[in-house]
Parts: sequence; C-alpha cells; structure tokens
Amino acid sequence: MKIAILSRNTRLYSTQRLVDAARARGHVVRVLDPLRCYVRIAPDSVAIRYKGKPVRDLDAAIPRIGTQSTFYGTAVLRQLEMMGVYTPNSSDAVLRARDKLRSLQILAAQGIAMPVTVFGDNPDDTEDLLAMLGEPPHVIKLNEGSQGTGVVLAEKRSASQSVIEAFRGLYANFLVQEFIAEAKGCDLRCFVVGGKVVAAMQREASAGEFRANLHRGGSATAVKLSAAERRIAVRAAAAMGLGIAGVDLLRSDRGPLVLEVNASPGLEGIEAATGVDVADAIIALLEDQVGGARRGGANAR
Repeated sequence: MKIAILSRNTRLYSTQRLVDAARARGHVVRVLDPLRCYVRIAPDSVAIRYKGKPVRDLDAAIPRIGTQSTFYGTAVLRQLEMMGVYTPNSSDAVLRARDKLRSLQILAAQGIAMPVTVFGDNPDDTEDLLAMLGEPPHVIKLNEGSQGTGVVLAEKRSASQSVIEAFRGLYANFLVQEFIAEAKGCDLRCFVVGGKVVAAMQREASAGEFRANLHRGGSATAVKLSAAERRIAVRAAAAMGLGIAGVDLLRSDRGPLVLEVNASPGLEGIEAATGVDVADAIIALLEDQVGGARRGGANAR
C-alpha cells in the first residue's frame, strides 16, 4: 500500500511509530503536513498538491490532525476521501469528536452512559442551569480543549458561577459536568482499533490534581478492563464513526461512564504502559480494509 500520514511534525512519537510500523510491514509511507497541502475543487476533477507536487495513487491516509489545525486538516482529509483514499477516521468523524458538546449529544442519543452534563449561554440562566446539574463539585470545561487544558474543578456553587462568568467573558463555549468523586482522580484510556480494544491503561492524577492526563503529570499503568468497559468503549467509538479512537472512561458507582472520545489519540503513553504495539494494529487495520475493498471490487467485476 501507499499510505499518507497527515501530521504537522514528523518527529512526534506517534507519527514516527506509524511510519516505522508501515515500513516494517512492507508499505510505502510518507508524512504530509496538512497545512502545506492545497487543493483543486471542480465538478470534473479533484486534486491535491503538496509543496508543488501532485499527491496521487494513495491507498490510505491516517489523520493525526491537531486541534489548532482542525478546520484545514479535515478539509484536506475530505479531499482525499473524494479521491477515493481510505481513512479509518473520516473528516466528519474527526469533526464530531472535536466538538465535545456534539460528541456527548451523539453518545446520549445512543444510550451510552456518561457524566451528567449541562450547557447554556445566557447569564440569567446560570443558577437554574447549575440546579439542573446538581450539587457541586462541578467540572467546567471548554468545548474544544484538549489534553486537560481548559478544564476547571469548582468545589462550591459560587466558584462554578465565577468560572462560568469568566468563560462567558472570553466568549468561550463550555460545558459543565458532574464530578465523579468515586473515580478518585483516575480514568481509563481504551485504545479502540477496528472495533476492538487493543490496549488499555489506567491514568492517575498527580498529587493535588484532579485531571489524569499524562500531559498534566499523571501516571499510567496497564489495566484489565471488565466486559462492560470493553463494550462501552467499542460502542462509543462506533457511535462517533471512528475506526481508531481513544475512549476515556470513568469507573463510577453506576458503572463505566464515557468521559471523552479522542480522534487522534497518542501512542506513546499507552505503548509504554502496556507494551502493546498499537501502531502495528493500526497498519493491520488499513491492510484489512483496503485489501477487503480491493477483493470486493474484483468480485463485483
């Protein structure tokens, strides 16, 4: 196969691991900075050029699109889809996952358990909005934050109101969620590839911190998931339309809860914690899907 990895930095661990895994399995792979791609859109033809040269004859593309380049990166990915290139995470799926509010609405529509969440805009409704959620602590998070940025724990109702006022003053979209105290600062990262959980780790927040993200100083260890946790992780990825996903769960008194579904989950933390070759599993998924499409086309002929 000829594989493209959409990534702004060839030196990133996740990008390099995917390059190595693809080459180890005998494929041709190149890294394309999506912001250096430019496109031609016309009824009769679509095309992409990269640094002055045409991009053609690709079989598959793996999007590793950062939050700062979501709009442009997904536009490039959509162009590749229009050219018949297979991707495990479509442009629409990436956009769904990047919007926390939309993600939660999709998951809720599928009956997938999650922390109770409220969303509102008008300052006059703040008191009733918090009443809909329940007693503090409350977790207030920016709608498009990542790696734990833009997430605040408010332990009193007055603190929740102050944070909400501050976010509104910045014209930022945000959500307010119930705090799952029994999780004790831990969450589970389930790495889903092709409808299966291929690796899972438990992340634990550092002292004095409630966010378990590794970028926030959290620690990670391999974890054995229950059957219910595996099922909900797979269901969440499928609901978002993602062939590759990092599904974050909380262990609560009412069972596993989906905290977030990530469309570009990092490989470094989970490979180090579990010893699983996740990059190899991703390339194997591409082989299965592209090879299956080719076999299907041959049978149709």
